[in-house]
Amino acid sequence: MSSSTSTAPSRRGLLFVALAAFVAIAGGGFWYAHASISAKPAGHTANDGSDVGIMLGLADTAYHDKHLVAPVGSNVYEFYFSALQLDPNNATAEQRLHDAFKPACDVVENTINTGDLDEAQRELSLLRMYDAHNYKLALLGSVLDAQRVIERRKHEAEAARIQAQQAAGGQSTN
Repeated sequence: MSSSTSTAPSRRGLLFVALAAFVAIAGGGFWYAHASISAKPAGHTANDGSDVGIMLGLADTAYHDKHLVAPVGSNVYEFYFSALQLDPNNATAEQRLHDAFKPACDVVENTINTGDLDEAQRELSLLRMYDAHNYKLALLGSVLDAQRVIERRKHEAEAARIQAQQAAGGQSTN
């Protein structure tokens, strides 16, 4: 009978130790999660008051407004490039340039399709500053070149038509 009464206190002690360990682990986990969330990231952040932070903030605003590669001087790529000139190792700017690349390629393609070829050339040059050897940019460059050829041929045909009209008009007056 004495053996059954002595095991009850040891079980309670074991249960108490296990409960204390669980509370300590859970408390440590909550503390770590809170510390991770409230910790400031290394480097510059948008609007932290520094020049880089200001550029990051302007780029974030431009991204929100869908100004990826246009207008000139106020677009995502130009702002992030400016941030990288000030802080060449800024991981935020590098990652966001990467994230904006595909949508920016789509913007360039739309600009080509609308016929604004000079603007498309400027936008394409901006993206080539980010990744000069990207296959998508090579394809867009080829499409742009083809559109320029089509445009030149249209202008040549229009010039030939005008010359033919003038020649026919000059002959009828004689």
